[in-house]
Amino acid sequence: TVTPGESLWTIARNYGTTVEAIQQANGVWDSTIYAGQTLVIPGAQGGSAPRSAPESRIAPVSRGTRFSQEDVYLMAQLITAEAQGEPYEGQVAVGAVILNRVKSPLFPNTISGVIYEQYQFEPVMNGAIYNQPTASAVNAAREAINGWDPSYGALYFFNPSKTSNGFLWSRPYKTTIGNHRFTG
Repeated sequence: TVTPGESLWTIARNYGTTVEAIQQANGVWDSTIYAGQTLVIPGAQGGSAPRSAPESRIAPVSRGTRFSQEDVYLMAQLITAEAQGEPYEGQVAVGAVILNRVKSPLFPNTISGVIYEQYQFEPVMNGAIYNQPTASAVNAAREAINGWDPSYGALYFFNPSKTSNGFLWSRPYKTTIGNHRFTG
């Protein structure tokens, strides 16, 4: 179990293995780990095969829906790419838009389906989605998953100074946070 302040590098050093071996054993392809997360350590007793995600790695959401740490991480990547430098409330609102889409019959019913839906998010098209998320974005994703929706149910957001997209401007206004306008 990961303790606060540990990194994959320190864990690998302490157990006499490599970061790459831990990543492969856990299906993790970046270096982000979380305090409380359970990792399989290759070569450690009982650590030769990955286990399914333990209960502590899954964040609960209303209506019994549950999302994995991978979902939280993907949301945080999009929040970082779309809302880095925006107020924290705006970062949470971007995460809430993703979840509002998951709940809507107009969009795919998974976080990855919503995020990777064609032509929906510029960071997916330009590759910025693959940058490591900020700690603020990870926290914002978790807060959205746990029910905070400062977007008031919005399905879309955009920067009014950067778009002339008639469809986005035609949607019912919900709120403005920082540089983003949130619409229904």
